[in-house]
Amino acid sequence: MAKFKYKTQMYQNLYANIKNIYSECAQAAKEIGIADELVKLKEEGRGTFGLTGGVSGCPAPLRDDVLAFSEKEAKSVKGLAGYVEEIRYMVKDFYGSDYDACPVNTCEAGINVCYTSMFMPPVMGAGDTYRARYIAPYEKHFHHQGGYGRPFPPKYKDIIANRGCTAGELGMQGKRQPMLDVLVTKLEGADYSNHGIQYFPATMLSGVKGEANRAVFEEQAARHATMFSGITSIGYDTPGYGYGDKDADGTPILQKVLADVAHKYDVPYVVDAAWCLPFVGHDIRKTGADAIVYSLDKASASSICGMIIGKEDIMVNARRAMGFHGNRYGSLSSYGKAVSVAFDPGKEGLCGAIAAMRVLKDKPEIMTKPVDAMYDIIVEEFKKGIAPELLKGFTFTKTYGSCACEINYEHTWDNGQMGIPIFSIEDMYGGTNIFQEGIGAMGMIPTIAYDGNIYVSTGLNTLDDTGALIPERMRLAIRGLIALINITCKYAGIMD
Repeated sequence: MAKFKYKTQMYQNLYANIKNIYSECAQAAKEIGIADELVKLKEEGRGTFGLTGGVSGCPAPLRDDVLAFSEKEAKSVKGLAGYVEEIRYMVKDFYGSDYDACPVNTCEAGINVCYTSMFMPPVMGAGDTYRARYIAPYEKHFHHQGGYGRPFPPKYKDIIANRGCTAGELGMQGKRQPMLDVLVTKLEGADYSNHGIQYFPATMLSGVKGEANRAVFEEQAARHATMFSGITSIGYDTPGYGYGDKDADGTPILQKVLADVAHKYDVPYVVDAAWCLPFVGHDIRKTGADAIVYSLDKASASSICGMIIGKEDIMVNARRAMGFHGNRYGSLSSYGKAVSVAFDPGKEGLCGAIAAMRVLKDKPEIMTKPVDAMYDIIVEEFKKGIAPELLKGFTFTKTYGSCACEINYEHTWDNGQMGIPIFSIEDMYGGTNIFQEGIGAMGMIPTIAYDGNIYVSTGLNTLDDTGALIPERMRLAIRGLIALINITCKYAGIMD
């Protein structure tokens, strides 16, 4: 395969050969044994399997204990406020009495509730309201936590224009809060060079150091102090997300820095921890965050439900917005009928959340043990399947906080050389992210694989009904991923 002078030529050649790549992926699935495994799963009525713990469009199968509790509760008659109270006291038992909880129907709904109740300017009173601005690091998944305000400075106004566009104009407009801006803040140590078939800036963050960014956020907050209303960030803890720099307790220093800056200006720091585990992942007591929002159906093995956990004083805002913190039916705890009533979780979501959180609180090894086995399989298979000169540019990071293993290959581009193709999130939404679409061509469900970072986790039929890893199936999935990388590298001109 020809070598390319410019990376744009490499990505253009990948696009020209995309059908050939997917055809070779389908053939590789047969040779590896993936196709045979898919036949077995379909015969069992279990569909397919994949490299993730569950995504918005494809939730993971529920464990036996979650199903059993949900089925038992489905036949009982109880007020939903009682389930909310059980969740509250579970959180207080673990984090302490100064913390509280607020269930929502999805993680995105939880972010909306937090930003509406904590960041957005007040709308009551005569005359026009004022504008407010919140800080969001320019990091991965920015369009989630950063999509609720108008981007400032204006050069970033198109940063999320191509993302989540299936809803048309409302895809963006429907999220943005009135009179709220988002201060897009580049991270010191990050690489934002263009990559991908769509050729947009990628967010490559393995070089980010926490303390090196304190001055960055201090300056941003001081510059906009009269309108500054909050800080948000992702809640992950791996290098590819910019949080590999940790203190002696294993807490990402950058998250502690963000909390310090927020509290200096008496504004809240809200963390988007969608793909994280309550009680096991991001520890709000150590980072100093005010509120954390989870998607319990992604990594936590719950039915579809979101969760906000935070400090009591700030959580009053979120709980009032949901209608949980107020008088109804003669009780100080109520359910629904407030400004965010559309985000109420149903009984099935609440029961799944309770069952999953009980395990995370009391038996976390059920969730973390499979991560150890998965990590060993990934490292072993990559050592066998990736060329040594490319493997030197990989880092593998185990994270119990997301039940995942991060496979980062940013450094295959070190020293000015052409590395393994990096696809942007615009490629994901544009259908040109070969590392995701290629897995689909093999018949499996892909995982998040953009910006030089692949996040593999347990869950989509890679765990049995008790939550134990199915090593043979996980090994097949990883071999499929490696075959896809090698096929892509061939058409990228970086290997024969």
